[in-house]
Amino acid sequence: MARTTKNSPPHIPPTVVLLVRHGQTPTTGKLLPGRAPGLHLAEAGVQQAQRAAERIAQLANVDAIYASPLERARETAAPIAAARGLKVKIDKGLLECEFGDWTGAELKNLMKLPEWNTVQRAPSTFTFPGGESFTAMQTRIVGALDRLRAAHPGGTIVCVSHADPIKAAVAHAMGTHIDLFQRIVISTCSVSAIAYGMGAPVVLTVNSTGGSLAELRPS
Repeated sequence: MARTTKNSPPHIPPTVVLLVRHGQTPTTGKLLPGRAPGLHLAEAGVQQAQRAAERIAQLANVDAIYASPLERARETAAPIAAARGLKVKIDKGLLECEFGDWTGAELKNLMKLPEWNTVQRAPSTFTFPGGESFTAMQTRIVGALDRLRAAHPGGTIVCVSHADPIKAAVAHAMGTHIDLFQRIVISTCSVSAIAYGMGAPVVLTVNSTGGSLAELRPS
């Protein structure tokens, strides 16, 4: 049995980060909205956010609720925070990828471009025209999560973000190359959970859209 001596650092349990994708919007699955302002949740998205809030409210403790500055993320975070009696804290590190010249384009048209194959099969080599690269996006979101979790050692926090950043964060935690991150599905208002402790991150769940979250903990 391991012993703790007077010189041993105190044991701090992992910090659990719940990554929540924003709820459905009128353009979900149709456009690449990116960081363009003014996109709000659809009625279905409002209902999804409320269900997510009810699931997260069942947890024994939540220390803080963070959200991307975009309206759809803040509107998703609002009922989650209200159910816990907390205020939403805005963090730019949780922003959507900067799609540059592709912002607002229809997905059906983007899929016809030769670059689309690169986006899907070799995203590490792609930078959106006038925008951000996938590798830069991953570095940004991972850095933001490192910073936020460090502020809540041993606690649980909620971070409301967007599909691509969440996929990138999950891939990083799993030790999966960014070129494979498109294989991860992150549905609207799904919850993905990562425990960050002294060792490697532990992915507790990915794309959870129903059921209890109360048992989320490293085994």
